[in-house]
Amino acid sequence: MNQSDSTIKAEPFPRTIDLLFINCHLATMAKGSYSIIKNGALGVTRKKISWAGEQANLPKTPEKLSPQVIDCQGKWIVPGFVDCHTHLVWAGSRSNEFEMRLNGASYEEIAKKGGGIFSTVRATRNATENELFSQASKRMDNLLKQGTTCVEIKSGYGLDLDTELKMLSVIDRLNQAFPLHIEPTFLGAHTLPLEFTGKPDDYVNLVTQTMLPRVKDQGIATAVDVFCEGIAFSKAQTRKIFKAATDLGFRVKLHAEQLSDMDGAALATEFNALSCDHLEYLSALGAKKMAEKDVSAVLLPGAFYFLKETQKPPVHLFRKLGIPMAISTDLNPGSSPVHAMTLILNMACLLFDLGCEEAISGATLNGAKALGLDKTKGSIEVGKDADLVVWDIKTPADLCYLLGQPQVTMVVISGKIEYQIKRPEPIENILPIE
Repeated sequence: MNQSDSTIKAEPFPRTIDLLFINCHLATMAKGSYSIIKNGALGVTRKKISWAGEQANLPKTPEKLSPQVIDCQGKWIVPGFVDCHTHLVWAGSRSNEFEMRLNGASYEEIAKKGGGIFSTVRATRNATENELFSQASKRMDNLLKQGTTCVEIKSGYGLDLDTELKMLSVIDRLNQAFPLHIEPTFLGAHTLPLEFTGKPDDYVNLVTQTMLPRVKDQGIATAVDVFCEGIAFSKAQTRKIFKAATDLGFRVKLHAEQLSDMDGAALATEFNALSCDHLEYLSALGAKKMAEKDVSAVLLPGAFYFLKETQKPPVHLFRKLGIPMAISTDLNPGSSPVHAMTLILNMACLLFDLGCEEAISGATLNGAKALGLDKTKGSIEVGKDADLVVWDIKTPADLCYLLGQPQVTMVVISGKIEYQIKRPEPIENILPIE
């Protein structure tokens, strides 16, 4: 593991400080590596990290600073997880389909019985905004308690103007109600709605000529995503949507090469995409073009696991070409109902052959980069947002190794403690029951 980063240790102590963590170890994830500071301390001033270094270098705090001091008692502080690809807002459940698949039902058989993505579309269309908000709030609360401080949320279960705008409105309400930073993405081109069967170009025209301008006017979404795949939208259709989106000022990202090589990643680089996601069937040429344009690769092992896929993304190419690898839950009801980033860390290591350091970087700094937020989030560096998680672990690798054990003791977002576990003190001298 990499040791203390001298650039962090060299920072002068700030004149004012609001929150001070002591007796901690820091996995700063600066420059995408552990960059560990053992026996460290960390200061927060006005929502930002203002000092991080070895506790031995901590000056005596003047009384005028009067910081709130948190004694971490040897625990680890790691940047908050950045979950850069989710479909967190939906209605209904697909657990019945899970059982059907276990009993041998095919995708076609499930679809004929009203299942698949269109069951989620129907439920989401029929749900009120308040119902969607209530269900999504439970998911958000779960993410917060498991160490996620920043999350991207896509629309895409409406596939009509009113429901897509409703979903984005729910995402905006979640952003107001929860401390997590949310990046809202419009995914109107998720799949072809049933009412447009046989008329994909007509639906693309609806997306480009009607939906995108209204989404822009609504002022919530910051990016536009498309599913470029044989079962969704062609390369030409994706190009048309990207052109309309970028003309309106949106950043773009792409569901690319999940089930086949559509050359979508290469197309995405033409529009300076933030990321290409999934990428199991990415070609060497597509990877080279991503590297040339510094487009992030977002790996989604939850969907790979849940769908029992066998084609792995070309991690060796990403390493060779220096392409940043982010990982994310892909939280959705059909192919990745995974709410825990630590489970995704484990999957990334065991299924995609990432090292623990690579996986944690993918869930922090590289996750932030995939959203264009790496200048402010994803690592413990002076000047960045104080989005921090205190973990009761022995080593950072435990985040990838330990499954099912509650390890989060505190979550800090923008310098404010938003979640904290208070463990009961041992009870001594308990009187026997008579």
